Amino acid sequence: MSYEPDWNVLTQTCPSRTSLARIANKWTAMIVIVLGKGRTRFRDLRAAVEGISGKVLTETLRDLERDGLVTRHVFAEVPPRVEYELTGLGRTLHGPLAAIGQWAEAHTAEVLENRERYDQER
Repeated sequence: MSYEPDWNVLTQTCPSRTSLARIANKWTAMIVIVLGKGRTRFRDLRAAVEGISGKVLTETLRDLERDGLVTRHVFAEVPPRVEYELTGLGRTLHGPLAAIGQWAEAHTAEVLENRERYDQER
């Protein structure tokens, strides 16, 4: 009989906090949303996620690859071609992150109005 630990993200020492921190990162969410459309080249990812630097994109992709969420494909061409895609595990994350992105877009006007009202009251 195998033992499954009781992971609890609210417990300070729980390793699930690392995963939560990674997926709560804005760059991770945007990269996963883009990769949900299919295998994508590095330069196309960078163009799709406006404002991300090459360094941050590289670091985030490495972290996602380390966690088993993204696979990196290198093609022996000149110039070298590198493509990224979600793994099976990464695809399970795409739905929730895409839903959060859709929520953010759908409620932007309301959030901006609330911020303005809040700032005016203070």
